Amino acid sequence: MMRRQQQQQQQQNRQQDQQSKVLYELSALVLSLLRSPPIPLTDQSPLESRRPPSSTSTTNPITPAGFAFLMLGISVALMLCGSVTFFIGFMLMPWVIGLVMVFYVVGIVSTVSMLGRSILYSVKAPPSPRKEIPAWKLL
Repeated sequence: MMRRQQQQQQQQNRQQDQQSKVLYELSALVLSLLRSPPIPLTDQSPLESRRPPSSTSTTNPITPAGFAFLMLGISVALMLCGSVTFFIGFMLMPWVIGLVMVFYVVGIVSTVSMLGRSILYSVKAPPSPRKEIPAWKLL
């Protein structure tokens, strides 16, 4: 029993480690792409526009097409996430409106109930005996 729980725990740890590794690599890729500016487009031939690789930069600069595809991928991902979020909100909106209406009805019923109770009990209640106020307090 304990061995099975340990195996499940190890499997969960491996899965979390793998997810963390993928997220770390993706973040590193995006940051490295955003750090290197796109190569300016010129009218020169590809051989003339090539620069010798600098010794300080270990990553290759991103090409304009690569940068365009990166922006396209980011925008498509945002559109898909936005569309899914919109769809979920669109599907849940009738439930939210229905719940708000139920709360309004409950509030109206509660208010009418309290008003009716106060009117009925004030009519039914015997008059309270009046206290006589001493004359010296009236001065």
